[in-house]
Amino acid sequence: MTVWSNFPSNEISRQPLLLIAACVGVICSSIVLPFYTMGLFVVPVTQEFGWSRSEFQLSLLFSTGMGVLTSPLIGLLIHRHGARIVALFGLAGLSLAFLIPAFTTGQLWQFYAAYAAMALLGAGTIPVTWTTAVTTNFHRQRGLALGLVLSGTGLCAVLVPPAIAWVLTHYGWRVGYLTLALLPVVVAWPLVFFYFKPGQTTKSDDPATPKDDWGLTLTEAVSGYRFWVLLASIFLVYIAQSGLVPNMIPALTDTGISSVDAARTISLFGTAVIVGRLVIGFCVDRFWAPGVAAIAISLPIVGCLLLWSDLTLANAQIAAILLGFAAGAELDLMAFLAATYFGPRHYAKIYGFLYAGLASASGIAPALFAELYEITQSYRTGFALGAGAFTGSVILVLLLGRYPSSDQPKR
Repeated sequence: MTVWSNFPSNEISRQPLLLIAACVGVICSSIVLPFYTMGLFVVPVTQEFGWSRSEFQLSLLFSTGMGVLTSPLIGLLIHRHGARIVALFGLAGLSLAFLIPAFTTGQLWQFYAAYAAMALLGAGTIPVTWTTAVTTNFHRQRGLALGLVLSGTGLCAVLVPPAIAWVLTHYGWRVGYLTLALLPVVVAWPLVFFYFKPGQTTKSDDPATPKDDWGLTLTEAVSGYRFWVLLASIFLVYIAQSGLVPNMIPALTDTGISSVDAARTISLFGTAVIVGRLVIGFCVDRFWAPGVAAIAISLPIVGCLLLWSDLTLANAQIAAILLGFAAGAELDLMAFLAATYFGPRHYAKIYGFLYAGLASASGIAPALFAELYEITQSYRTGFALGAGAFTGSVILVLLLGRYPSSDQPKR
């Protein structure tokens, strides 16, 4: 008897290859690879070209800004053509986009164009693609399945930054971008091609399995308060996370900590993301998901206050763990809550618009926090802003209320 036999319906044990392919797709996605590696390139690139850190990190605004425009379109394409074909084109496009910065000639606009291309050409790799497969194929274990797939964000933070840091140390930042270009097509594309086939498994015959044929339309969803409460909560979380994580490495290296030790701190963050996703995924299948989210999002408030009080390596490591555990509540909970409160029928379209809000926060925050550093010559203001944003998100997520009935979904 396997451990999964203790879970209702055995959904995960019947579809492991789909989950593995989706998880690797998340690792090599346009939201994860640029975000978790940006901090490694800040110092070498700005030193070579004489840019400020905020100027360079503004690249992420062009990346996520393009994501704001493309994510609703991707949701519509998935609804019409399916997640698999969208994912395959997105992985190939992302690899092409990573080649651009490796061959730049020192013009800042070239980096902005490169990161915009990552979002545009790699648009098919955003989380709506991978989570659509989960909401389609998983019902009783949807939360845990989302946690397993979206643990790819944490695995990326654990595995990729140390490897790219080693490449940068020995071969330079241009080879670092070339290495990143290989990951989507060499690592993820074959797995997605052979095993990422959502909708092709047999649904459970368990009569207790929730219905999967209901759902609000996009228009109905945005006309209700829950859509905006969820959007605002996620926006605040991503303002904090996206501002803190890319600036963690330069903040630590400014104090004399080596770039390798700083990258290891981000790896701790990634490990905590994995743990957080699995724990939270397990819990939301059994408890009220907004309550689970509120507890998880409260933890990084403590981390931000530690960083604000004293930026030591030990405090940064504790904060990274707390931030990482909370990060396990973001993407999977947005997916879980969207499917639960609005239904799976129009999930891809609704999630695409929610993701646009997330992407806008991810684009604004890194440059905002870097600009605060330029003004104050300290990251303390950013740490205080992060604590405030997390606090606001906790309050908002608790306003979602009870789950709607699948027979008569409420807005």
